[in-house]
Amino acid sequence: MVRDTAKAVPPNRRPAVGGYDPHVTSPLAVQPLPPLLSGPLPTTAYRIERFTLGNGLKVVLSPDGSAPVIGVVVSYNVGMRSEPQGRTGFAHLFEHLMFQGSQNLAKLEHFRYVQSSGGVFNGSTHVDYTNYYETLPSNALERTLFLEADRMRAPLITPENLANQIAVVKEEIRLQVQNQPYGGFPWCFLPAVMFDTFANSHDGYGSFADLDAATVADAESFFHAYYAPANAVLAVAGDFDPVRARELVERHFGDIPARSAPTLPNFDEPDLRAPRRVRHQDRLAPMPAVALAWRVPDPVEKFSDYLTYVLLAEVLTDGDASRLVERLLLRDGIATSIGGYVGLMAEAFASRGPTQLILEAHYPSDVSTDTVIDTIDAELARLAGDGIASAELDRVRTRVAAGLLKGCDATLGRTLLLAALEQHHGRAELINELSGLLAQITPEQIQAAAATLHPQRRAVLELVPSGAADPTATAEQPQPESELS
Repeated sequence: MVRDTAKAVPPNRRPAVGGYDPHVTSPLAVQPLPPLLSGPLPTTAYRIERFTLGNGLKVVLSPDGSAPVIGVVVSYNVGMRSEPQGRTGFAHLFEHLMFQGSQNLAKLEHFRYVQSSGGVFNGSTHVDYTNYYETLPSNALERTLFLEADRMRAPLITPENLANQIAVVKEEIRLQVQNQPYGGFPWCFLPAVMFDTFANSHDGYGSFADLDAATVADAESFFHAYYAPANAVLAVAGDFDPVRARELVERHFGDIPARSAPTLPNFDEPDLRAPRRVRHQDRLAPMPAVALAWRVPDPVEKFSDYLTYVLLAEVLTDGDASRLVERLLLRDGIATSIGGYVGLMAEAFASRGPTQLILEAHYPSDVSTDTVIDTIDAELARLAGDGIASAELDRVRTRVAAGLLKGCDATLGRTLLLAALEQHHGRAELINELSGLLAQITPEQIQAAAATLHPQRRAVLELVPSGAADPTATAEQPQPESELS
């Protein structure tokens, strides 16, 4: 969790407020604070039904009548990692094309039908998947299924649509990366430091040259290869009758022609055996930043081991009591923010391997990068050496479980997670099991995981404000190739 805390001043620099002295006991403070109740972590028990259509489309239904709302997600098993060489940014570009009309819908009609039904919609491109989603009143279920089926069947891929979406994506890059402080940091640049293969190392936003070179034939080929029903998951959650929902799914999706799903490539590559460090110049950033990354166990093949690192990231950075927030921000005052997460886009439960644990810090210009890194290393060594108390781990586990509950309480959040778990693990039921799996992780496992985060396995990406290079840092290495600098 990234915690921006410009207000988090170290204790020795905090002004006195109202004459309060923490060492003077109040006459009212006669009882100690009661301890937290111990017990099992909160869990969910969402109802889940699944079936597969004749064309291979996998369907997950999760009825819940607590509110008259539905979430609909169609997730395709293709993301930035599947882009062909010379076509960087194509998965994201194609996501845009899917909103440009389809067989029975003119351009912008998808937007109008969802919004006129009282709903909201969007799409997003990730490392390993691309999803399209809506939240609507429950009486709009059939309309939504029709809309999604129509563009799965035949999106309007035309020279005009391609040209205008290339322009839109390039403008998005200018807005989100090139003309934004810390734009694209670290996710656009870190993969090139950490990985060697094109699939894992390239920038998913893409270069302008590759985007401009995209053709209608490229888009049609991408659609036929990856947007087959058998390469997708449809998830529906919320207030609906599952019998009728199945009828509607079969009616609108069942006649989409079947196509074989592509074989999922093996993207694995050897772990780092020597540290890597690269510097990235940012002309708009007001202060420096650094991202540190280590490979973690495969999120699918070694899910239990992987979950240990999910908790470890929270032990290190979630809340004022976390190890790195307490040390870097509150005690030493050498950073203004520190965050930790697993997965390039902080999607702990929607990732495939290879992926990484990332620690990201922002700090004042008068603090050296090496001071920040050395302090992080010291805290990692302390955790690896001394371990973690059961009470501390219980606190972190409870916060993570509470975050899961909060995320799933929203119908769309639940639907997105169901789709991701079904797509990556083949088991949407994991949504009801995650808290229990987290509860099984021991202090010894956290300690052992911390011991693996040593410099020899680490990639470091420094962000230096232009003209403010740190003379004490390691010599600059070649910058990853990118149009997004």
